[in-house]
Amino acid sequence: MERRTIGATALDVGAVGLGCMPMTWAYSRSEQRGDRSLRTVHAALDAGVSLLDTADMYGPFTNELLVGRALKERRADAFVSTKCGLLVGDQHVVANGRPGYVRRACDASLRRLQTDVIDLYQLHRADPEVPVEETWGAMAELVSAGKVRALGLCAVGARAARRGATGAARDGYEGTIRQLERVQQVFPVAAVEAELSVWSQEALVRLLPWCAARGVGFLAAMPLGNGFLTGTLLPGGGFERDDPRARHPRFTAEMMAANQPLVAGLRRVAARHGADVTPAQVALAWVLGRGPHVVPVPGAKRERWAVENARAAGLRLTAEDLAEIAALPAARGSWD
Repeated sequence: MERRTIGATALDVGAVGLGCMPMTWAYSRSEQRGDRSLRTVHAALDAGVSLLDTADMYGPFTNELLVGRALKERRADAFVSTKCGLLVGDQHVVANGRPGYVRRACDASLRRLQTDVIDLYQLHRADPEVPVEETWGAMAELVSAGKVRALGLCAVGARAARRGATGAARDGYEGTIRQLERVQQVFPVAAVEAELSVWSQEALVRLLPWCAARGVGFLAAMPLGNGFLTGTLLPGGGFERDDPRARHPRFTAEMMAANQPLVAGLRRVAARHGADVTPAQVALAWVLGRGPHVVPVPGAKRERWAVENARAAGLRLTAEDLAEIAALPAARGSWD
């Protein structure tokens, strides 16, 4: 697989990563099986994927434990990214950016991941009660202590604006950029993780250019639109009760039907590249084309999907392909 570098220290990773969250948390819980998920991680590593993205809140804790089982056997093949800063309760999630908590959280993650060092440690969300510089300073101390190699900021879910009345992408990451400017004065930001896909392009306005101008890597979360852009989800198909898509405005039967032209366009592009090319691979290739510092991190629970996603790194979209994707209608439905 093609390799990419992220951050000023040129961290080396495979061009496509693996989002591990769905393996133990949130989506389709009846499909979450530990041994199968472990095989999926190994299949991804075999296919050239190196970046494994997890967080202590996923589960909570069970996702890191799963990734740790893989790292115990194949630490040299993997680049592990995990996150701190969010605590999960029975019916709520709260931010905690206190320096003491950050230090304890890192030590706990190291134990669960069965490793001596975390390659990328991300702040999952800033604590409104703690100056972000204090939280970031504690994270920087972890780098000095040799427990962490580089720091990142997760901006998934941080958007405050979506699209204007015309459907054109608007910048909803003003707050994120302000945070980045502040923490950059304390310790370098190696990577930012935020949503980017064919149907969610807001990061292209300012956030992605901000990263490119400063040599900051961009981890594209949800590059397959929470599964919609794979073409495997059917309008009215239904989701399990605990699946967040069951309550998501873009995943109502009406909105899924209205957004089918997006999937149809990806299918047309895929067909030009061969019968074995999928809409998901086209969607990932589009994300990869947003810049050499961009690494899509699609989630997967099954070996088949992880390997298929990895192969997207070898797909090269033509000017005709890109023009057709650019001409697709904007996604319909609220993202909140």
